[in-house]
Amino acid sequence: MLQRCILLALVLCVSASADFDWTKNERSSFYYGTFPTGFSWGAGTSAYQTEGAWNIDGKGISIWDVFAHKKGKIFSNDTGDSSCEGYYKFKMDIVINALSGEHINEKGIKYYDELINMLLENKITPVVTLYHWDLPQVLQEKYGGWQNVSMVNYFNDFANLCFERFGNRVKYWITFNNPWSIAVEGFETGEHAPGLKLKGTGAYKAAHHIIKAHAKVWHTYDVQWRSKQKGLVGISLTADWGEPVDITNQRDIEAAERYIQFYLGWFATPIFNGDYPQVMKDYIGRKSGQQGLGASRLPVFSSQEKSYIKGTCDFLGLGHFTTRYVTQKNYPSGLGDSYFTDRDLAELVDPQWPDPGSEWLYSVPWGFRRLLNFVKTQYGNPMIYVTENGVSEKMLCTDLCDNWRMQYFKDYINEMLKAIKDGVNVKGYTAWSLLDNFEWDEGFSERFGLYYVDFRNKNKPRYPKASVQFYKRIISSNGFPNQREVESWKRKSVETCSSSNQLLAADPLIGHMEMVTEIVVPTVCTLCILLSAVFLMFLLRGRL
Repeated sequence: MLQRCILLALVLCVSASADFDWTKNERSSFYYGTFPTGFSWGAGTSAYQTEGAWNIDGKGISIWDVFAHKKGKIFSNDTGDSSCEGYYKFKMDIVINALSGEHINEKGIKYYDELINMLLENKITPVVTLYHWDLPQVLQEKYGGWQNVSMVNYFNDFANLCFERFGNRVKYWITFNNPWSIAVEGFETGEHAPGLKLKGTGAYKAAHHIIKAHAKVWHTYDVQWRSKQKGLVGISLTADWGEPVDITNQRDIEAAERYIQFYLGWFATPIFNGDYPQVMKDYIGRKSGQQGLGASRLPVFSSQEKSYIKGTCDFLGLGHFTTRYVTQKNYPSGLGDSYFTDRDLAELVDPQWPDPGSEWLYSVPWGFRRLLNFVKTQYGNPMIYVTENGVSEKMLCTDLCDNWRMQYFKDYINEMLKAIKDGVNVKGYTAWSLLDNFEWDEGFSERFGLYYVDFRNKNKPRYPKASVQFYKRIISSNGFPNQREVESWKRKSVETCSSSNQLLAADPLIGHMEMVTEIVVPTVCTLCILLSAVFLMFLLRGRL
């Protein structure tokens, strides 16, 4: 199947760029070269996924605290109550990451003050995400969370507090990380907190309010803070690439276009162009009519809202992990309302694609270049920071010699380099993730980290995997200088991880101390994502 599919390279003919040949993707070739001067590198972390300390120092309860405590919601009933203990170990993790009027909880503010200051002292530029999914539970219970438009003002108040307290040092702000997952998995499928299954309506309503909240925060920064703080505000959207199964079939080509528009375009098109993608309005509106509804299940922006939302993005954060083949599939309206059936398509994978960890994540590096070029042509070549890209392994794997991860990073980063050569305006790249952490509904069963975390040990020690050294060499070389040197990186990285494996097996804590001393040294890493949302509740506890 793979050899046949190599020929199926044309997609999105309408929006294809003249300087990127969608029919010749050179999927098997490797490009040796380096990234532009000043390109930023980093590794990401996330508040709920790493911090632990779920009920310490006045922290309010979030929707994920409540969701994870319900039996059967998370793999093995894991929770993020302690996770990596990042709340206590943030100073260690910053050293590791040197790879490269209302009631406000002042202890929470102090924690982030110290974290930001130490990042800057280590020459790491903080890129702060305001919302990574853990909404205060009180807002969910009292208002219905993102189903209620009142969240727009609450979120704006929270963001304004962050700008006031941290904006003199933080110059890159991301409003939301992966709002697609917030909307679809939180309010359509119920896989994520708050675990609601409002099929056909919940995801669209949540997304509508999230887009409005993002725009309001951007305008607040633009009017009140930009002239003083000189920072930038963007949003981080995660999207797989969709490739048509059959290039000779116009219906498959259109299905692949719909796949991207219902995924990335759902949020990007309003923010860049002022309104939802036309294909979403057409399909959801038609199916709503067939179901006897008087109006589309997709909410409508007023003309004033369209103008207000359009252009509210100083840079686009882009998360990407994998690719799907897409084909046309009709879903009759009688099957019921659903985001997934609204699209009239089916997703397929090639069984020959490597799948080392998560069941949904296949290594398909050529899709990354195509997605980046799509963003360039569709949205006027915005400034892009890749905010999440990485690969997992399963829980039982304790081998620190993660060859599959080194190969994944090598291939995906190289496709990003090709995209820059195509003219895509990519300014930085962040590997996901710095540490093994709590992977939402999968608990601790999947590991994305560059550093292995021993969750069985109460001290939660960290151990560098081979990919730490490999990624560090990519950073220090700012790319892939030549074939001989790149091939040597993997050999040297494997030599290091072999000794690390022995230390881990012998004595985890002693091994950790030795490895931090031996391996973790400052590098040119300048971009770190602090996907931190936990203290929205601090602002709101007194108000509510």
